[in-house]
Amino acid sequence: MNANSIWNLLNDLSKKNGITEILINGPKSVFVERGGQFIQLNANLPASDIVLFIKEVADYNQKICNKDNPILDGNLPDGSRINIINEPFVQGSPAISIRKYTKSISSFDSTPNAFGLNLKWIEFFKALMASRLNIVVSGGTGVGKTTFLNLLINEISRHERLITIEDTIELSINLPNVVRLEAGAKSLISKNALSTRDLVKNTLRMRPDRIIIGETRGPELFDLLQAMNTGHEGSMTSVHANSGGECLSRMETLFLLAGFEIPLVVVRKQMTSAINFIVQLGRDTDGQRVITEIIEVCGMEGQTMLTQPIAVREEGFLLFRGIAPKVFDTLHRQGGLPLNFFDNF
Repeated sequence: MNANSIWNLLNDLSKKNGITEILINGPKSVFVERGGQFIQLNANLPASDIVLFIKEVADYNQKICNKDNPILDGNLPDGSRINIINEPFVQGSPAISIRKYTKSISSFDSTPNAFGLNLKWIEFFKALMASRLNIVVSGGTGVGKTTFLNLLINEISRHERLITIEDTIELSINLPNVVRLEAGAKSLISKNALSTRDLVKNTLRMRPDRIIIGETRGPELFDLLQAMNTGHEGSMTSVHANSGGECLSRMETLFLLAGFEIPLVVVRKQMTSAINFIVQLGRDTDGQRVITEIIEVCGMEGQTMLTQPIAVREEGFLLFRGIAPKVFDTLHRQGGLPLNFFDNF
């Protein structure tokens, strides 16, 4: 026995292009997001199917979702991410949010113009990865932070050892020497769970070349920055923020959440010595996910963090701002960028 009406609906929607989210608010309240817009479907799902679907998803993820454990973060068999919040914490019906797994975007080479990038900018990002520079991907909800991290991860050498830490396994990785850790995971048997910060600390004992945190939300940023500063170059994470400047402010706050009595100027020195670039994602006027800014973090002047915009999206194009990155020598020697790379923009 299974919740056929919901699985059939998901199967039908998986064949349609451009759908990024599926939201089930109740039996007759089903929406999809396409091109940044919500569209209501003409659906009528039996309430019993919703209850059974939640049980099947919980069993698949080896978790429990009921009134005593009302929130479930997990995955569907196709890799899509699912969040469920159950009654009594939501009125009327359990709320189900599904973020579709995007199979079509797997690499820069196989997806021309991904995130609005032309071939020159793709070459630039490949050089960033080859140069083992530390990157923070910033953006709001649903702009493709995980998808863009996937594109960057695809450029990592197969000779490197990669350790990833996620709240819910989402990253798509095709590397031989990789360990995937899931923070907060609790099985039906074990009641113990480790936080993202616990896992970052343990990761440092696992001989990683790079550490990837799917999204940094708390004090684990402190430990990630220490790792970036002590031999784990090329590490990456994403942060929820609406601009590059907001991203830095949010990271300051997350750093301080670690609970150490550290002067703000020391926090900023840690951040600027660890992070090389912030890549800001957003949506264009058509609702397409694009890169809106590439920002280089350049160090400190007094108590102020110095940044410079390398590129900004204007009038539908990601435009070079005329100032080459301060780490261009590294991009040339290790990333293979020609000396005249920025002359032809």
